[in-house]
Amino acid sequence: MSRIAILKRADCNPKKCSHECEKYCPVNRTGKECIIIDETAKIAEELCTGCGICPKKCPFDAIQIVNLPHQLKEKPVFRYGKNAFELFRLPVPQKGQVVGILGSNGIGKSTALEMLAGLLKPNLGQFEKELLEKEIIDSFKGTELQAYFTKLFSKKISVSYKPQYIDLIPKKFKGKVIDLLSKAGSKKQIDEISKEINIGAIINRKIEQLSGGELQKVAIAAAVLKEADLYLFDEPASYLDVKERVRVAKVIRTLAEKGKHVIVVEHDLIILDYLADLIHILFGQMAAYGVVSHPLSAKNGVNTYLDGYLRDENIRFRTQSIKFDHSAAGRSQDLIVFTKWPALKKKLGTFNLEIEPSEIHKKEIVGIVGANAIGKTTFMKMIAGQLKPDSGKIPAKLKISYKEQYLKPQKGVTVMSALSSVTKEIMTQKFKLDILRPLEIEHLMNHKLDELSGGELQRVAIAACLARKADFYLLDEPSTYLDVEQRLQAARAIQKVIKDREAAALVIDHDLLFINYVSDRLMVFDGTPAKKGKANKIQTVKAGMNHFLKELDITLRKDPSTHRPRVNQPGSQKDKVQRKQNKFYEF
Repeated sequence: MSRIAILKRADCNPKKCSHECEKYCPVNRTGKECIIIDETAKIAEELCTGCGICPKKCPFDAIQIVNLPHQLKEKPVFRYGKNAFELFRLPVPQKGQVVGILGSNGIGKSTALEMLAGLLKPNLGQFEKELLEKEIIDSFKGTELQAYFTKLFSKKISVSYKPQYIDLIPKKFKGKVIDLLSKAGSKKQIDEISKEINIGAIINRKIEQLSGGELQKVAIAAAVLKEADLYLFDEPASYLDVKERVRVAKVIRTLAEKGKHVIVVEHDLIILDYLADLIHILFGQMAAYGVVSHPLSAKNGVNTYLDGYLRDENIRFRTQSIKFDHSAAGRSQDLIVFTKWPALKKKLGTFNLEIEPSEIHKKEIVGIVGANAIGKTTFMKMIAGQLKPDSGKIPAKLKISYKEQYLKPQKGVTVMSALSSVTKEIMTQKFKLDILRPLEIEHLMNHKLDELSGGELQRVAIAACLARKADFYLLDEPSTYLDVEQRLQAARAIQKVIKDREAAALVIDHDLLFINYVSDRLMVFDGTPAKKGKANKIQTVKAGMNHFLKELDITLRKDPSTHRPRVNQPGSQKDKVQRKQNKFYEF
């Protein structure tokens, strides 16, 4: 079995250890140099026997020895360097179809897109030298990618690429939205896309003044406006509310309907299901290696990903399948009233918010859904005591733990210090089992908060919120930056803490699958963004989802094999039947 050795260079610190990896390596003891220490450790993979001693002996958990699937016969298409991440295979663009890419964080999705965009050249694992374009083309001989790279290198294919990290746009472009969009399309085209994506109100605003959601829509608009053969969208749903996600998905689908090639990376399974015709699954091990599967139909692709087993390749990439049998839509409650609030009102500038009176039960998680800028976070801040209502009174004497929407990491503070400051139980077995392991934080304990990725920081923020001893837990958009598995693990961790402590929680999120999974009941916000918001009384998941989906103009049904919510294709027989029966959420 072939294997790769991964060294986390940021964690390897030979000046602070006794070079245990080098000393205890059995191959080194025979006189060969499998591991040598320079500024960091270096591992000769061709000599490594896969004994697993060096990862256990390393005091900084900086080494991974990873066995590759024995079914994997081909060479990598890209490797970042010695003892670094490598990617096998690439997704294949298809004319007139949306190809989805589904996989965990840190497994090569963005790397694959960058190669298809021509921003990164395949090195076929030969990172020491730059390959000739002919060598790269020949490596894909007999496949559709041979023709693709031939045209890409000869500039006969144009590519439009919407990157993952949109926060870099203001650093690279100074000016107004209209100035940026004018580089990609005509005034008539800009007017059309502005209506379709709903950015007319910000068209003359400066790029640096935009919120995350506004910046995302502008980036998508710029990508759509560019005349290209292939359109690549890396996580287009990030920062957007559900209504905007559906709106953007419709715009992206029209590109395929015009005969363009479209590839989309997305973690929101409901939106990906709505968008994609075909799906490539990326599997492997985070920060070690990634493998692109053969294409599957959208339904089979999502279900196969959740099952964790690729039948046509006979590869199991997850030990357990993900099922939605415990979806909260049918969970019963003790119905002991935990707290309640009267009718509340709040005015912020020209925005008016009204909250209907409601009550929440002990051990209950209430999901909150609604458009951006409609008062969800304002309501949560009132419950947290950070904002005072203009009329009505928030219940007093509640000990609250609040994870805010926007995370601001303290500079130089380690994860261990941050969590230790909110709980003394950080090293207990229960804390590890309930919070640290589900949220995949154990290996981050010595890392600094300001050096974490968005997903890592989000998981630490959720852990800190759950770590506090409180009565009422408030979590604002906890699924942001998390991949599919991490979202479900976070949902389970939230459920476990709330039930065990007999507390209650409010959770705001835009991922309908996540909300459907984590919630016992729902609170739906209606109104006009930035003008008027209304929070309806808490209702059942079924009633709340039906209310919300009707406003979104989409229908959902239960998938028979995974029991996950699946979006119906607009105009399909199932969609027509559910609309006729006024069952926008059929569970």
